[in-house]
Amino acid sequence: MGKFEKGNSGRPKGAKNKVNTQMRDLIQQLFDANFDTIQEDLESLEPKDRLKFMTDLLPYLLPKLQSTTYSQRIDLDSMSEEDLDLLINHIVNE
Repeated sequence: MGKFEKGNSGRPKGAKNKVNTQMRDLIQQLFDANFDTIQEDLESLEPKDRLKFMTDLLPYLLPKLQSTTYSQRIDLDSMSEEDLDLLINHIVNE
């Protein structure tokens, strides 16, 4: 896992984009070096502007949760006891 397979020119699943990683590191360094100034500027803002600043920054600090839907129905009556146990264990351990 994590290596290119023959004939696959894409990035392996889960591989980080180097440019995005570098940009995040630079932004983090910028904030670290200017934290006191940023804090003072933030405190001088009106509450609504302070909230906007924080909500604008959140996507860069926390990964966005992906909305998912599952539409396939599972017929539990037709499953064996062993399959049901596997399904329950999978759900509990996720």
